[in-house]
Amino acid sequence: MEPAVQNEAVEIAIALFEKHNVEKNVAEQIKDFNKKYGPTWHCIVGKNFGSYVTHETNHFVYFYLDSKAVLLFKSG
Repeated sequence: MEPAVQNEAVEIAIALFEKHNVEKNVAEQIKDFNKKYGPTWHCIVGKNFGSYVTHETNHFVYFYLDSKAVLLFKSG
């Protein structure tokens, strides 16, 4: 993922974690990348999960904020 877009995803996630305690709510609002960058974005947020995904080239980011991981990718 381009560094500017990656930084945007991290900044959005930080703000959402400050506002919400429920991981589902954070994932739902990060998925708003659909509005800015077109469909179809998928977001998974949590402490313990595995994944194996197919994504568009340069449209994938995986990062941790404290103990919670955020997986954001575009597929479609």
